[in-house]
Amino acid sequence: MKCPYCGFAQDRVVDSRESKDADSIRRRRECEGCNKRFTTYERIDEIPYMVVKKDGRREKFDRQKVLSGLLHACEKRPVAAVNLERIVDETEAYVVDSPERERTTNEVGELIMSRLKEIDTVAYIRFASVYRDFKDVREFKEELEELLNGKDPKKRR
Repeated sequence: MKCPYCGFAQDRVVDSRESKDADSIRRRRECEGCNKRFTTYERIDEIPYMVVKKDGRREKFDRQKVLSGLLHACEKRPVAAVNLERIVDETEAYVVDSPERERTTNEVGELIMSRLKEIDTVAYIRFASVYRDFKDVREFKEELEELLNGKDPKKRR
């Protein structure tokens, strides 16, 4: 395990606890290089949950990828990290609850955008501009106008 602060590869476990649902173990670790503490989570690796991309490829669902996209959208915005974690948790639960063990990126993206719109509209527009791959300013303007007029922005396919 590499330290997220200094990259040192040696650490020690300070505390271990089961999660409330007993589906993961939370470990507090201390880096032996810089002595900073960080948290890791261990989960049982089962059959992976998949996301079907727009071109038909299947990719393993990645919590970190979702969180990374949300962090970029919420950069310099007054959005609490706990809200982002909640969106990631809901998204993961949505994928896990699929009877086929997979969801389309369209379904996942729309869920994330609907949650993000409730929290911060600027972050929502940032996320939507990347997710929906706006080609020009006109598409961006249309999305903003629909948001300002109180309409639900079009669900593009």
